Amino acid sequence: MAIKPVRYRLYIDESGDHSYTRMSAPPERYLALLGVWFVLEDDYTSFVDGLQSLKRLVFGPRPDLPRVILHRKDIVQRKGAFGVLREPDKLSRFNAELLALITNSNFHVACVVIDKRSHLLRYESPFHPYHYCLAALMDRYSGWLNYKNAKGDVLAESRGREEDNQLGEAYVRVYRSGTLMFDEKHHQRALTSKDIKFGQKVENIAGLQLADVLAHPVKQAMLVERGILGCQESSFGKEVVKAATRKFNRNMATGKVEGYGKIWL
Repeated sequence: MAIKPVRYRLYIDESGDHSYTRMSAPPERYLALLGVWFVLEDDYTSFVDGLQSLKRLVFGPRPDLPRVILHRKDIVQRKGAFGVLREPDKLSRFNAELLALITNSNFHVACVVIDKRSHLLRYESPFHPYHYCLAALMDRYSGWLNYKNAKGDVLAESRGREEDNQLGEAYVRVYRSGTLMFDEKHHQRALTSKDIKFGQKVENIAGLQLADVLAHPVKQAMLVERGILGCQESSFGKEVVKAATRKFNRNMATGKVEGYGKIWL
């Protein structure tokens, strides 16, 4: 009897702006697309349970109140349920629990960063930066799945009907025609669906919340590594990246992260 391949899911979120009209400061010039992937049946269930436990410990049971959904901007601005983080003990507990959850959970990370200004100057008809990042991310995800003889699909955060339709078409192009790096067979062997899935923040999808929390600090760390930024803006952001360091996708033989877990376009 053939062994059923292990099933994974890639959750993706972005940090930065995907348009070519805003490219002055580094946060606008550089777009990052970050993905995290889990084994669905085991590791992801454990992460979901851990995230729910964190929320209950820090925010309480909150009967009849809106769900607590991790969103970096709301956390930083102490909006909504995150207003309690103005209390030092609550903030300390939240930070410690989040770092422990990231450290102890079993998942993989890859982050693609594109310099939109350089890309625009180099090509007369440049790719849509978000879609270009998606293709690069899928190359690594499908490559990892093929190496592990596993199967998986992809779930992105919904950004609106038009944006979702365009992203869906970009995904289908990769699935049907391949990319500049790999042909379509590379992706069709790995992916269980020819269509990308979408989810919204209000749906409380744990994988999207993790991608949201990681995208900005990982992008910042990559910009610092390249000397584009002098330092990372948040000390806690450094701790988040440190907690995720061992999760980065890497070359299985050499351990190299550059080009596998950290990709520059």
